[in-house]
Amino acid sequence: MAQTTTLPAHVHAAVHDGMANGTLFLLSFAVVFCVAVTAQLLFFKWRRWFPGAESERSLIKGVRAGVYTFLSHLN
Repeated sequence: MAQTTTLPAHVHAAVHDGMANGTLFLLSFAVVFCVAVTAQLLFFKWRRWFPGAESERSLIKGVRAGVYTFLSHLN
């Protein structure tokens, strides 16, 4: 006979919250990345637009910093 296990409610909620946070991060990253790439191609200084990204030299690190700052304001 196969044995099945169920997760406690708090563990299931934590897994769901983790997936929701990951999805929100990826969606936010995609939006900010598109804005940053477009601005970069048009020679705009986009790092000023996203708090946290001002001191970053890399495009990806600047986008990541901007997304983390944005997400911290949601909580």
